[in-house]
Amino acid sequence: MTPPPQSVLRQDGLRARRALDAGSRAAFSEIITSRFLRSPRFLSAQSVACYLSTEDEVDVLPIISRCWAASKRVYLPVTAPGRRLRFVEVLRKTRLRRSSFGLFEPQEGDEIDPLEIDTVVVPMVAFDDAGCRIGMGGGYYDTTFRALRRPRALRTPKLIGVAFECQKVQKIKANPWDIAVCEVLTEA
Repeated sequence: MTPPPQSVLRQDGLRARRALDAGSRAAFSEIITSRFLRSPRFLSAQSVACYLSTEDEVDVLPIISRCWAASKRVYLPVTAPGRRLRFVEVLRKTRLRRSSFGLFEPQEGDEIDPLEIDTVVVPMVAFDDAGCRIGMGGGYYDTTFRALRRPRALRTPKLIGVAFECQKVQKIKANPWDIAVCEVLTEA
């Protein structure tokens, strides 16, 4: 059976994520971030890229806080022309601004080559067991990390997807330009 188009899976994933009540979303986010913070990928990383969650995404603020407490460098994505992301270091004092997409981004900070980051925490709208992911549809992560189109075991940085189990789908028919994540963390 052919998987549904990505646009259908994206709508299904968004609907499932938005259907979670605030209490479940908070509890599940705590489980997911706790799993990440206990993982060897976090423990060995010197630099971690994350994102600032929207209201219905996995809340990753505990990851950012723990990185700072452990003296790890933290980077957030900033959208750039050509559907790519720049990664800018954030400190507790970093000022944020709202992007044209409504997301918060650092106003300033040291920039790092995305391929020099140890671990990247990636938001997802839908995912499957093979690590294929669907995002919001802009292709920013795929474009930024296109150099990672080699076997996942050899890739750096390690892309770790975080999502709620309700966003899991049976199969995603990946496009040639899609970049799979190395691992997906959910509350399940």
